[in-house]
Amino acid sequence: MTDKLRSDWDPQSEAVLRDQRAAYDNMREQCPVAYNETMQWSLFRHRDLTRVLHDHDTFSSVVSRHLSIPNGMDPPEHTVYRHIIEPYFAPARMEAFGPSCREIITELINNIPAHGRVELMADIAQPFAVRVQCAFLGWPSGLHDPLVQWARKNTEATRAGDRTAMADIARELETLVVDMLEVRRQAGAKPGDDITADLMHEEVWGRPLSHKEMTSILRNWTVGEIGTISAAIGILVHYLAKHIEVQTRLREQPSRLPGAIDEILRIHGPLVANRRITTCPVEIGGRKIGAGEQISLNWISANRDGDVFDSPDSFRLDRDPTENLLYGAGIHVCPGAPLARMELLAVMEALFEHTEWIEPVAGKPAINAVYPASGFSSLPLRFRTA
Repeated sequence: MTDKLRSDWDPQSEAVLRDQRAAYDNMREQCPVAYNETMQWSLFRHRDLTRVLHDHDTFSSVVSRHLSIPNGMDPPEHTVYRHIIEPYFAPARMEAFGPSCREIITELINNIPAHGRVELMADIAQPFAVRVQCAFLGWPSGLHDPLVQWARKNTEATRAGDRTAMADIARELETLVVDMLEVRRQAGAKPGDDITADLMHEEVWGRPLSHKEMTSILRNWTVGEIGTISAAIGILVHYLAKHIEVQTRLREQPSRLPGAIDEILRIHGPLVANRRITTCPVEIGGRKIGAGEQISLNWISANRDGDVFDSPDSFRLDRDPTENLLYGAGIHVCPGAPLARMELLAVMEALFEHTEWIEPVAGKPAINAVYPASGFSSLPLRFRTA
């Protein structure tokens, strides 16, 4: 069926790449269920995403031939692996790891030059994301730069649709992870040494996790950490620099930060989309979609849907938080959300503690990131300190 369809839009067009949010808003209003020859189907409305998220029988998460634990699985496999993963983000672990997060962001802020000018993405957001990831997993600091470069190459290959490069990059990370696992194995790693060592002693289906399974879990955590967290930090700090009244309010009422962080990231999402694949013919928004077709769930658009969020561009702390799809919904709601929320709160609290004001740099505008990334590729700012 779909080979006879004409594309409703081009996700790589200049207009989309120049301003993703505006482009996705327009698609939601003009063509909320859209077809493209490369991506197949894209959904832009909140109600359509919610439907898909809560119907994993019709909309499968097994979208790739490569193992992806647990987000690329359906029940019962998903349930089993999720049971293994969730305890790593339990409240006790988050509380124990909190001081490390705060120490990392404080060190980065203390290294800001005396004139207070920073390139936020390169000086704060990306270093924080990769350092926290390595600290959380127990990985050595020598991996900071290689992981940043790996994330950059992975984004570029994804944007270019270069499957050969993407496969090479995936093998590069797999080799890195396998080497670290082997070092720990030879050293007699025990549960409690670090999270990576803990993972080595997990069991599934009555057997230890395989190298392939551990690599998949660690790859997913790494991709999510470096890419999405750094994007989220850029979005948050840019918003406060541009919206004086919100920055002032939150400096005066820091207890409102957790809700404010989620609301700002609803307005400008750090993650563009996730995929599903249909298991049977289905109709969405008047469009007939066949079995085995790919569907892209556009988070940015759904969280800006005026049918759910009145005045969606407005910053409001009285919204129903359950409608915010920042961390997904249903059985695939992000298991790492507690860690992400703790990290982002640590960053914002430290910035407020160590600066008197955050503002744009005159004549140096922010540069938007382009698909598949969100947020900013460059973000010059000035931190005013006492």
